[in-house]
Amino acid sequence: MQDIEQATRERAYQLWIESGCLDGHADAHWLTAQREILSASLSQFGRVAEASQKKSKVSRKRRRAA
Repeated sequence: MQDIEQATRERAYQLWIESGCLDGHADAHWLTAQREILSASLSQFGRVAEASQKKSKVSRKRRRAA
């Protein structure tokens, strides 16, 4: 996965382009980009943790059945 700061920088640049390259909104673009990147990272982390928990439950059920 890309470095979070680099991903944020690239997304903030995209937001700047999408807004018509208006100056004076760098902080807003940066914070929006950071929120998007971190939200995506956290949701991905949550899916991995959830899959891991489900795997553990299946393993325990199999051990009990054996």
